[in-house]
Order: sequence, then structure tokens, then C-alpha cells
Amino acid sequence: MNLPVKSINELKYASQKLIDFSGADKIFLFYGEMGAGKTTLIKSLCECLGAEENVTSPTFSIVNEYEGATNKIYHFDFYRLKNETEALDMGYEEYFYSGNYCLIEWPEKIAGLLPEHYIRVDIQVLNHDERLLTFEKI
Repeated sequence: MNLPVKSINELKYASQKLIDFSGADKIFLFYGEMGAGKTTLIKSLCECLGAEENVTSPTFSIVNEYEGATNKIYHFDFYRLKNETEALDMGYEEYFYSGNYCLIEWPEKIAGLLPEHYIRVDIQVLNHDERLLTFEKI
């Protein structure tokens, strides 16, 4: 599914479309260049899922946890990982297979550890304000 987003004001709509598209799937992998808007989209998704806390990038902590309306939400940023062993050491499996939402930035850093099924979200920068979001069930 392709969804053009022409401004940040359309993120709530796009987030709801992504949630509707995902159905029962709760693992989301976000791909896009640095500055494409992965964290901004995840903030919007967390709001749609009922999180009331301030959503911030877990760049240094690797994972942040939020309370959603019906599930916990785990937000990962694997950008700073040196290798997959670091994800193993943090117990990534407990998160990924918990049945809770897992929103993962920089999943290419742990390519060998990814679950079999997930929602792939590609963010393509069209210009300063516009993005093209592509959702795919894997």
C-alpha cells in the first residue's frame, strides 16, 4: 500500500491507516534515510495506539517502553548497535515475541534476528515536507 503524506498534519491519518492495514500484526520495521521521519511517524503511531507519555527516540537507550490503550509499545532504535550480539544481549526476543507492539528503527542492523512476519514501512523523502509511505506485510 502506498500513501503519500504531503505535510506533518497528515501523519495522524497516515498512522491510523497503518494500524488498520496491520490488522493483528504488531511488529513494524521502519526503513528510510536519516531524517526521513521515522521517529516522527512512530510518535504519531504511539498517540493513535493510546500512549500518553512523551515519545522520544531511544537512540542511546536502544528501547523505550510506553503504555498504549490495550498493549505495551516498545520503540527500538538500533542505529548505534555495532553488531547483532548487542541485540541478543539486551534480550530482544522477550520484546519481539511478547505480543506487544514493537516499532523498530534501523532494523537492517539486526537483519539476521528479525521475526518471520512483520509490517515493513518504507519512508521515501519526496521533498522537504512530503513523504511517500509504503506498507507491506511480510
